[in-house]
Amino acid sequence: MTTTAPSPKGFSPVRAAPKPGRTVLFRIKRCEGPGKPSRWETFAVPIERGANVISCLQAIAANPVTIEGKKSTPVVWDAGCLEEVCGACTMVINGKVRQSCSCLIDAYAPSEGDTVTLEPMAKFPVIRDLWVDRSRLFDALKRVRAWVPIDGTYYLGQGPREKPRSQETRYKLSECMSCGCCLDACPQFVLEPDAAKWSTSFIGAHAISQARLFNMHETGKVLTGERLDSLMGHGGISDCGNAQNCVKVCPKSIPLTESIAAIGRAVTIHSFARYFRD
Repeated sequence: MTTTAPSPKGFSPVRAAPKPGRTVLFRIKRCEGPGKPSRWETFAVPIERGANVISCLQAIAANPVTIEGKKSTPVVWDAGCLEEVCGACTMVINGKVRQSCSCLIDAYAPSEGDTVTLEPMAKFPVIRDLWVDRSRLFDALKRVRAWVPIDGTYYLGQGPREKPRSQETRYKLSECMSCGCCLDACPQFVLEPDAAKWSTSFIGAHAISQARLFNMHETGKVLTGERLDSLMGHGGISDCGNAQNCVKVCPKSIPLTESIAAIGRAVTIHSFARYFRD
């Protein structure tokens, strides 16, 4: 009986051993700049064992010639750590948003002539080719004050002890790398050309989860009220449609839907308390 070994999350199962020395086609959506028309170009790349999407893009950059023999320009993309920590290299690969540094070609294209399709994320403005402007993502983190306010403090002795259960939850939430996968897959998070509307459109699962993380922090929770106030307004927690796409595409398997539920309860309690207090 033939069995297939389980594949890491987000990988297509390999049902046959990858063919060594094969050539894979990369169909890439190109765009010269913001507001300019897009086009498709296809490149043939010889694949080495252990190659990922980033190494193949580097090979294309070294020799940007399409399969038609036309000289093109190097493909532009964003990347940093190359070990699924920085979140910069997010793109849509074969129709699914994910990190390109951890996308191994042996899993996605094991046979001669297989095609890998690369596109930029659809919910962020394209700067060029596969590189997008993720400013909106970081603006959302500022909106929920996703930090511990320690400026101007001094050493006050040993801090509060962390309970193991709380530490376990917070550690998982802290793995968020602001990659944008959850936002690109979310039907409530839409690309709006008018940046002035960003403050009132859905904030996204990543910011909601980070608000939960810092509200659980013994020092960070001093800003709990401000975070919940920001999530009570337009584009906050009530705008979540509960599609649950976010948790399906998260490369770190962060329990985003649990965070949304937890913040939803906290916002409800906070709104009642504020109503009666006022």
